[in-house]
Amino acid sequence: MSSLLQTLDARGCIHDASNREELDTLLDGPANGGPPISFYCGFDPTADSLHAGSMLPLLLMRRLQEKGHKPIVLLGSATGMIGDPSGKSEERVLLTNEQLELNAQGIESQIKLFLSSEGENAYQIVRNDQWLGKLNYINFLRDVGKHFTINSMMAKDSVRSRLENREQGISYTEFSYMLLQAYDFLWLYRNQNCRLQVGGSDQWGNITAGLELIRRSEAQADSAAFGLTFPLLTTSSGAKFGKTEKGAVWLSAERTSPYHFYQYWLNTSDEDVITYLKLFTELDDATLAELEKKQSEAPGERDAQKTLARALCNLVHGKAQSEQAIQASAILFGASMNSIPSETLLDIFREVPSVSIDENLFASGMALPDLLVSAKVCSSKGAARRLIEGGGLYLNNERRSDAKESITNTDFIEEKVLVIRSGKKNYFLVQLQTS
Repeated sequence: MSSLLQTLDARGCIHDASNREELDTLLDGPANGGPPISFYCGFDPTADSLHAGSMLPLLLMRRLQEKGHKPIVLLGSATGMIGDPSGKSEERVLLTNEQLELNAQGIESQIKLFLSSEGENAYQIVRNDQWLGKLNYINFLRDVGKHFTINSMMAKDSVRSRLENREQGISYTEFSYMLLQAYDFLWLYRNQNCRLQVGGSDQWGNITAGLELIRRSEAQADSAAFGLTFPLLTTSSGAKFGKTEKGAVWLSAERTSPYHFYQYWLNTSDEDVITYLKLFTELDDATLAELEKKQSEAPGERDAQKTLARALCNLVHGKAQSEQAIQASAILFGASMNSIPSETLLDIFREVPSVSIDENLFASGMALPDLLVSAKVCSSKGAARRLIEGGGLYLNNERRSDAKESITNTDFIEEKVLVIRSGKKNYFLVQLQTS
């Protein structure tokens, strides 16, 4: 039987691990009658929501928790005021205390989607201003700074890449981030008996700095600390994972709607989808093999992408919102719009040509050709009649072929939105403007 670490490695979840053999034994402790450990991952509250890239560490934490270990979520309420230079080509914008607090609250509400708050190993959230905010600068330099050489800090990838950019460089503020994160690990080790830090591969330098600080500061040779990192993902085309043309894919429905969240995963390339299924779902090997076979034999069916999108939308937004997103996705293939809320339709078609028309103009009915001209679907009534009589006009995905038909407010979804389709893919949106 594979160990937990081997299983995670086989699914592509592991990039680096310190003292691997010892960590392997430690993580399998609960399965073999041994004790669980506490472990942590840090999230700086630089926004009021986590994003798709945050799902990988949270799902890794979930897998460790399911095996009996206790997760600690560290919110960088202090370090977030500085900013981690790792993976960044320029200085972060400094945030106010008020904004950091709002961001932290938003993130806390999303953590519970991934981790369990029940049982002896319920997750715990801590904020590092609890200890970093009380530090005396001189004492910090004496007790922590003395353990780090400038040479070793400059050798870390996160620092070296910024130093190589002569125009941007790195401020002393961000340069000191590594020491603060190392101290986080030491504090949790001492006060929460935390033995393991997990993070992205770009955090390896910061994590090993923490391991070194613990080794130098603590005398218990039999209570080693460990580091574990997961890979930072890019798509097979080289694009940054979790990004679209419109920006980051957020877990917050206010920032990224359930429909667009579902669409992001549904649009996963054939080259990436099996990798993502291994990383982001708990599907067993047999199911994964079956999906891979279907993908190879009938890629147009996109069964693997649909499975991935449904699973992750269920997790983040719940089954009801997920099912609505699936129905909304089917609209683009001609499905009925009757059960879709007007807000969702506005979200789906937010980038198509749109007009607002006074609701009073529909009180006694507006001739269909007049509507098409007003909505700028057709340039003239004659062109509108030819479109209608040729069978190329759809209102809310229902074909309309009578050029003498009149449209009233009741033809609009929730008496708010009307979706016009000309041909197969040309969409237009009409919104009722209330007086």
